Amino acid sequence: MRSHYCGSLKDNLIGQPVTLCGWVNSRRDHGGVIFVDLRDRQGLAQVVFDPHHKQAFATAEGVRSEYVLRVEGRVRRRPAGTENPHLPSGAVEVEVTAVEILNRAEALPFQLDETDLGEPVRLKYRYLDLRRDFMQKNMRQRHKAAQTLRRFLEERDFVEIETPMLTKSTPEGARDYLVPSRMHPGQFYALPQSPQLFKQLLMVAGYERYFQIVRCFRDEDLRADRQPEFTQLDVETSFLDEDGVMGLMEEMIRHLFKAVLGVALPDPFPRLSHAEAVRRFGTDRPDLRVPLEFTDVADLMRQVEFKVFSGPANSPTGRVVALRLPRGGELTRGQIDEYTAFVGQHGAKGLAYIKVNDAATGRDGLQSPILKFLPDAAIAGIMQRTGAQTGDLIFFGADQARVVNDALGALRLKLGADRGLKQEGWKILWVVDFPMFEYDADLKRWQALHHPFTAPKAADVERVDLDPANVLARAYDMVLNGSEIGGGSIRIHSPALQEKVFATLGIEPDEARRKFGFLLDALKFGAPPHGGIAFGLDRICALMAGVDSIRDVIAFPKTQKASCLMTDAPSPVDEQQLRELHIKLRKPPGKAGRRGGGRCPRERKGLAGC
Repeated sequence: MRSHYCGSLKDNLIGQPVTLCGWVNSRRDHGGVIFVDLRDRQGLAQVVFDPHHKQAFATAEGVRSEYVLRVEGRVRRRPAGTENPHLPSGAVEVEVTAVEILNRAEALPFQLDETDLGEPVRLKYRYLDLRRDFMQKNMRQRHKAAQTLRRFLEERDFVEIETPMLTKSTPEGARDYLVPSRMHPGQFYALPQSPQLFKQLLMVAGYERYFQIVRCFRDEDLRADRQPEFTQLDVETSFLDEDGVMGLMEEMIRHLFKAVLGVALPDPFPRLSHAEAVRRFGTDRPDLRVPLEFTDVADLMRQVEFKVFSGPANSPTGRVVALRLPRGGELTRGQIDEYTAFVGQHGAKGLAYIKVNDAATGRDGLQSPILKFLPDAAIAGIMQRTGAQTGDLIFFGADQARVVNDALGALRLKLGADRGLKQEGWKILWVVDFPMFEYDADLKRWQALHHPFTAPKAADVERVDLDPANVLARAYDMVLNGSEIGGGSIRIHSPALQEKVFATLGIEPDEARRKFGFLLDALKFGAPPHGGIAFGLDRICALMAGVDSIRDVIAFPKTQKASCLMTDAPSPVDEQQLRELHIKLRKPPGKAGRRGGGRCPRERKGLAGC
């Protein structure tokens, strides 16, 4: 239907006939000459309707925004002074000799160039939102990223293999989406939270290098970087240790950023142990663009009378840290109160501080409500460790370690943004040496920090069931600008070790056999040493596009309530479909017109429902 794309018109086509197809981006009537900016996937072209082409001109008089047109004409140079240097086709225009309206468009619910659209409107009319320039760029960049990753892995002898979407429900750390089976009444499939077990089976099957760009599903509370369905680049290898996997994946991510953005990432990526990352930044996914760090001061506070500090300092699960803010002495009391309220949202009970008005005069140069509670030795230690200078401000966090890490970690990022401390560019690193287990005080049992198939460090194998608190995992996370973009580990390939880990996690043999019997069986038939990683493709693409939400790089995302405003999903289904699936919904109280407020006799007697 066309000979050229709009964005491909250049001055080398002057004098040549062309046929273009696209949408009316804008229409302007300039004293009897009608100008239309025609838009297609490659960009814009200016097409001109002159009155001496009577039929085309008459048609153009009725054209409106977002009409779909097919135009024929001849390329000519724009008059001097009217060129548009911001468009690839800005030096030329098309004198239209014939036009066909392929489809009309009603008035749009919003203008495509609006910049302050609310998300509900954008998601309800997502097919229009996707027409917008920045969404077109995001989706094309995502395509380029995915194809770059595929080519890199294929060139290194990886095989792309699809794994099932309908599978068995297994504990992966989040709730499963369940699918009822029509052919097996009362039984359910689960949508995969990840292909973890299947990719391990592929290693047992001898494929050695597998990858897949795969959809995964988790029924969990959502936020800007989460969706109920999301996309992973899933990778697994045999006969590679941690350094082998990490080195190969570093090379891949460096290649991706160079190919798509022209950005050179460091070689090699820096590494931090999990313990060091938490100690310095309060998190295992630190944003290294912010140059603020925690300073541990618990040992200085154990003997002070101030219980807010001495209590956590003497608790085995407590933590007391200082966070120095350069030039923070400029903050007003009102601003400090706002930061106090902010850390309260993250569990902190308050936010103590010291202003350094004159570092050279000791206690006399400091200003704080807590100074009277601190001896000179503690104050001197704080000043020395933090390196505080005149004009600085020192914030303190004192509580259970998790609360301090969450609250002061969030404050660190906010101060970095508010005070203009966050550096431009890309800061990437590996976080390694994770604890293998974490204790859940509510459940009173150990849980896998990553997943139960992660292998322990070789030196810790014998301690898995004897001292789980001090076992380190052969796990590694890749962190970019404060976001975990990939996580993986070397897996357990020994049936005996896998059973020992299950026992430490409180998974009884019968339960392990019921849930993971197929994996345990497979490990008995010559499973090779193997390991891999999964990257969050949505997160990577969002970071590369410079957007705050992964919804801006997903064609048809869900809202934070896991609903689709465009298709109105989830939605009820008719009773015939439910009967076929052997599902009967209980009617809510007060409906159905029965006596007793719509409840059946057994319910009214306090017995089990109908």
